[in-house]
Amino acid sequence: DLTGIESMDQCRHTLEQHNWNIEAAVQDRLNEQEGVPSVFNPPPLRPLQVNTADHRIYSYVVSRPQPRASYLTGLLGWGYYFIMLPFRFTYYTLLDIFRFALRFIRPDPRSRVTDPVGDIISFIHMFEEKYGRTHPVFYQGTYSQALNDAKRELRFLLVYLHGDDHQDTDEFCRNTLCAPEVITLINTRMLFWACSTNKPEGYRVSQALRENTYPFLAVIMLKDRRMTVVGRLEGLIQADDLINQLMFIMDANQTYLVSERLEREERNQTQVLRQQQDEAYLASLRADQEKERKKKEERERKKKKEE
Repeated sequence: DLTGIESMDQCRHTLEQHNWNIEAAVQDRLNEQEGVPSVFNPPPLRPLQVNTADHRIYSYVVSRPQPRASYLTGLLGWGYYFIMLPFRFTYYTLLDIFRFALRFIRPDPRSRVTDPVGDIISFIHMFEEKYGRTHPVFYQGTYSQALNDAKRELRFLLVYLHGDDHQDTDEFCRNTLCAPEVITLINTRMLFWACSTNKPEGYRVSQALRENTYPFLAVIMLKDRRMTVVGRLEGLIQADDLINQLMFIMDANQTYLVSERLEREERNQTQVLRQQQDEAYLASLRADQEKERKKKEERERKKKKEE
């Protein structure tokens, strides 16, 4: 009645997970519905490895429109480009060498993840202050927790990396990510995890997914027994286009989730059958022991009578 779960078996399983503490079980279930990770199931000790090199990955890049130039302007632009090319090459080479050396002297503070959940909560508060509270339900947990839940629940995980300093970030967040139809699609079909790349947790995920530009979205799911990136969306994408791309990615990979669900059901049925067989064997064993006990008592009674 409190959680809306209609399956008695699922209710019993949830209560068993929480040692039959009904208040803890209900609160945990409500947290899951609000995008908050379970506080009673700790995150996995070893984070899941994500396959980012699948050859069937779908990539969609939206390029910024380039301003049209006249023929004369084009010639001048190319001339200026070739004149400045040696200076640009020297400048960027020296800059890369300086940055490389600086990493040994003063490592990037973002590389040390000390409070990943705090990074997520801080980003969500910043997002709501800047763009309002009308947005997809953010997963309020670490990236590893989100991966683990997506694997356990066999759901798509949509990862959004927020580039604070990118010129297209504000427009994407206001007009695309917070569009009502986008919110409805994400909330009903996916788990949604997001973080700023200026935060250590977001920077760590950025290093793993290696985005090329912002805004950046990645669709991750359980595929061939591994968590795999099946779609990458990069650039300023409009709401309608985003919906079409997400639907295309989910439809193209839905069969993998269906296959995994069938395998899990088969494994569960096998486990239940084995458990029933074990229980039947134990019941038969107890019945045999009871018969043997009664026979022993009868023999002892006859022996005493004879004596």
